[in-house]
Amino acid sequence: MRQGVRMPTVSTANVNGVRAAAGKGLCEWISGSEAEAICLQEVRALPEEIPAALTELLAEHGWWTSLAPSRSAKGHSGVAVLTRTEPEAVRTGFGDAEIDAQGRYLEVDLPGLTVASLYLTKGVTGTAKQEAKDRFLDAFGAYLRAAFDRAAADGREMVVCGDWNIAPAELDLRNWKTNRRNSGFLPHEREWWAGLLAHGWVDVVRELHPDVDGPYSWWTYRGRAFDNDVGWRIDHQLATPGLAARAKDALVERAPSHDSRWSDHAPVTVRYRPS
Repeated sequence: MRQGVRMPTVSTANVNGVRAAAGKGLCEWISGSEAEAICLQEVRALPEEIPAALTELLAEHGWWTSLAPSRSAKGHSGVAVLTRTEPEAVRTGFGDAEIDAQGRYLEVDLPGLTVASLYLTKGVTGTAKQEAKDRFLDAFGAYLRAAFDRAAADGREMVVCGDWNIAPAELDLRNWKTNRRNSGFLPHEREWWAGLLAHGWVDVVRELHPDVDGPYSWWTYRGRAFDNDVGWRIDHQLATPGLAARAKDALVERAPSHDSRWSDHAPVTVRYRPS
């Protein structure tokens, strides 16, 4: 990696609505973060709708905020990237006008490093929602393969963080046997993920936590799923090999109790060694 930005700690979190999360603990979590970059998903707000408390916190601590809200359905989706260094460039979407209007992908260039925030469509088996997700997978898969090749040619590293709504393997969800026909664990979705790895992308968290259940990053609010750790690992950091090789450790920042959660997802944080 070129000189300019120190080898970063990168966090990703689906906030499940930034306006609600800001009053439940999101601000405190960001305030205590040592990350160089934080990727957020399901922001569900336009720039002028970001809570004042969060806006003031980011300004006070010197964060640069890049936001891609949904322009097609107000109050839905939306992704953001917070960085401690001013981005060299910011790009919204990946070249598909319909999907890009939904606010599902944003990437920023830092010196030698591209950080992207992704909120991949959630499907429902046998419905139009699954058809939309499959269309997303086709378009985004082609984009990711091209992005990987560009990064290699340019000598850059890249990490794509976010809520991918795919559990790649049986280790990635507690009740995999009863979810084999459900979106998020469908065979063709897992094959799509495997194809990205075959192209060279690295699942950083799984590399650091091989052969273990999880670590899960999402638990339904229903019942006692969180208390019993009946979860899914669907929040991922997919990195180019050079960056992935420097991953020191990965942590799911699980809340201490169900009632202290500010989202149904937990932040996923990876620390990388200096080059």
